[in-house]
Amino acid sequence: MSRIGKQPVVVPAGVKVNVTGMTVKVEGPKGTLAFTHHTAMKLKVDGGQILVERPDDSRDNRALHGLTRALINNMVVGVTTGYQKRLKIEGVGYQATMKGKAVELTVGFANRILHTPPEGITVAVPDPTTILVTGSDKQRVGQFAAEIRASKKPEPYKGKGIRYENEVVRRKEGKSFAASK
Repeated sequence: MSRIGKQPVVVPAGVKVNVTGMTVKVEGPKGTLAFTHHTAMKLKVDGGQILVERPDDSRDNRALHGLTRALINNMVVGVTTGYQKRLKIEGVGYQATMKGKAVELTVGFANRILHTPPEGITVAVPDPTTILVTGSDKQRVGQFAAEIRASKKPEPYKGKGIRYENEVVRRKEGKSFAASK
């Protein structure tokens, strides 16, 4: 039995769950999310919890069991508390500014880079070297944060670039000159 899949997803007060066919729709204070699960998985909504069941112990069904439960749990957490990714910008002259709803990056290129967030994602720039990406969909928040980071990944020699807040960048030693004979 999958250790993740067999755990019930607890639905807190104020969250509505609607299962229609293969589609699970979760509504809460932070928004509405929908997910179409695999046909092999069966969902049961019992009062304040959702149970995911699988038909047999085949390899594919075991994998889908935990995955389906985790995705539904992420939806419930997303509509109640939401998700947030914090990015830090390091480097002389590197900064971020808001341009309407989009974030504009100045990261050492001739042109500034503009990233417009998808629907349901909000971006904030509390100071020029910090970017906050928030939303109710975990996958979209992570994807948009990764796109911003990909604009200028941290380089290993000086550490300049865009990184996640707690990301540790392995630093390399610079060129060492050999003593001439």
